[in-house]
Amino acid sequence: MHIYSDPASEHHLQNIPHIEAPARFPAALAGVRHAAKSGAQLEHCPCKPAPRSTLEAVHAPAYLDQLEGLSASGGGYLHFDTALDQHSWRAVTLASGAAIGAVESALSGTAAFAIARPPGHHAGRDYGMGFCLVNHIAVAAEYARSQGIERVAILDWDVHHGNGTQDIFDASDDVLYLSAHQSPFYPGTGGAREVGEGRGQGFTVNASLPASSGEDLYAAAFAGLFVPILREFRPGLILVSAGYDAHRADPLGGMQLEGDSFGRFTAELTAVAREVGAAPLALLLEGGYNLDALTQSVAATINGGEQEAPAWEYAADASPVEAARRALAPFWQSLR
Repeated sequence: MHIYSDPASEHHLQNIPHIEAPARFPAALAGVRHAAKSGAQLEHCPCKPAPRSTLEAVHAPAYLDQLEGLSASGGGYLHFDTALDQHSWRAVTLASGAAIGAVESALSGTAAFAIARPPGHHAGRDYGMGFCLVNHIAVAAEYARSQGIERVAILDWDVHHGNGTQDIFDASDDVLYLSAHQSPFYPGTGGAREVGEGRGQGFTVNASLPASSGEDLYAAAFAGLFVPILREFRPGLILVSAGYDAHRADPLGGMQLEGDSFGRFTAELTAVAREVGAAPLALLLEGGYNLDALTQSVAATINGGEQEAPAWEYAADASPVEAARRALAPFWQSLR
């Protein structure tokens, strides 16, 4: 696996520094080191700032001007929970550059993980919120499409729904967005009936799970919803918004996952990618705010790519997943 990162990720200072903190970056890299010690074959790769043209494939030019100008002036607020400082513009452009590097690696045949901050999945075309300024996973998806990948899937297991990613691709049938998240919870989006708009109907897949959900409900979402749809969609590339705030120790989330749960998610997605003939996975760091849990979860994710897929089966009494299946059955033969 290739690891894309840049020290600039540690320099961005959020307005709530004890949560989305610079210390998250070395904690995530500690997970990479733990995985290497356990035998994972890893190579660290440099990244370049994402080109402006690539960022504009996702974000409105005026919004990017606002981010760059605010950072150049020393910083300020975009939203009550989202701020920039003088280092933020470089940090986000290099984070998106890491995402691009991860895609290039995957398309060349090697799985990759972009370890960068700040996270991105709450950022929409012309807004930032939830600690997010630029939507790196969306940049990665659009870059993959520019390289000839006709169908891209994004799977988001962050505890918070990726409203920005959903908004960006809501009307697209080329990018499939799948999310398992806590609900009701911030940012208040991601209901089972949110399935996309226009030609994108059916290409937004939301498994809205109640607080205190454990791996059993996530397994139901994978086995009963995500995997059947991925098999039918047959993406050329699967991107992962790898947030770790669904870990039981996370101070912001309210779920009951263990670090090893994320390894099993990765193993399942790796198996699906092979089955449908997709490129290896490209993963991008999103949330995760307990530093020890973040280290543990990153290591488990990396190791999961070399493990056997779990023997998950769908139980029809998993009502949150069944609600999503009913909403999406008109669009997917595999759910009928």
